[in-house]
Amino acid sequence: MTGIAAPPPILAFDLALEVILSSDAPLLMLDGNLLIVAASKSFCRAFQINPTGTIGKPMAELGAGEWNVPQLDSLLRATASGYAEVEGYEMTLKRADRPPAHLVINAHKIAYPDGANIRLLLSVQDVTLARHNEKAKDDLVREKAVLLQELQHRVANSLQIIASVLMQSARKIQSEETRGHLYDAHSRVMSVAALQKQLAASQMAQVRLRTYFDDLCRSIGASMIHDRNLVSLAVTVDDSVVKPEISISLGLIVTELVINALKHAFPEGRGGRIVVDYRSSGEGWVLSVGDDGIGMPTVGEGATPGLGTNIVKALASQVDAVIEVADARPGTLVSLKHSAAVPASADEAAV
Repeated sequence: MTGIAAPPPILAFDLALEVILSSDAPLLMLDGNLLIVAASKSFCRAFQINPTGTIGKPMAELGAGEWNVPQLDSLLRATASGYAEVEGYEMTLKRADRPPAHLVINAHKIAYPDGANIRLLLSVQDVTLARHNEKAKDDLVREKAVLLQELQHRVANSLQIIASVLMQSARKIQSEETRGHLYDAHSRVMSVAALQKQLAASQMAQVRLRTYFDDLCRSIGASMIHDRNLVSLAVTVDDSVVKPEISISLGLIVTELVINALKHAFPEGRGGRIVVDYRSSGEGWVLSVGDDGIGMPTVGEGATPGLGTNIVKALASQVDAVIEVADARPGTLVSLKHSAAVPASADEAAV
């Protein structure tokens, strides 16, 4: 069985010309001297080129000379010599009476069987509209970033005002119980303010927990620890970074546990130390808040779950963590453990 014979070189050349002339894409065929052998109607139409007299004309002389681009000329000559190919070359076509056009050019050397003639097939894609849309999108993203930054500043200022009002109100209230509630509310607002500051600094990407917990505990200590020589608050955190939504829950958990320790671990002027610790390994992590105070009350001694306990349980459920309470001897250690392998439930233990 014999194969189908290849068309003669002249016929193959004629077929190539016919394809180019009838193509809906802007195409040019050039010879080794970059003279135009054929130009598709779509090319002439897209770039307002008069097809009359185009054949045999140097590409650099098309139009009013806007195609005379030295770098493109060098690339095409290298392609004709077989040393290179033009792949995705981008250029701006500048015309006196029209807006600039952003073009992407590809050129390949065509191998004819006789090897007598050098031909380059050049395609031109106008990506002006696509580039304009990309720029508009980038401008919109930058505008939204500026608006987000302004919003973050407004939120930060509002939180500071709220915290200040709560603190002033707490100092004026005579009721010790009401004052305590206001101090708690102030600490919770400050925890949100510290989180907001970290989110703004991280550009909503990742939150570094060491810095976040440092700022958070500094704010809580400033509002609730009246004698720094009596009670200290320390943070020991590794280099973990987490997503913003996780940091929100962890920050609120730390706030509630630290407030709980400050309120109950050191009664009647007793001194001590509170340590906030966080360690991660792979997808697992452990967050703990421990103190060296009097320890958790036993059943019958007033161990009634309060608002803080319920908040911690709810937040632990959000981050799939198990709550464990241990006697630190002295004091209490409350830990939240998250394991990627074992789904956690906040109902497995109580604070």
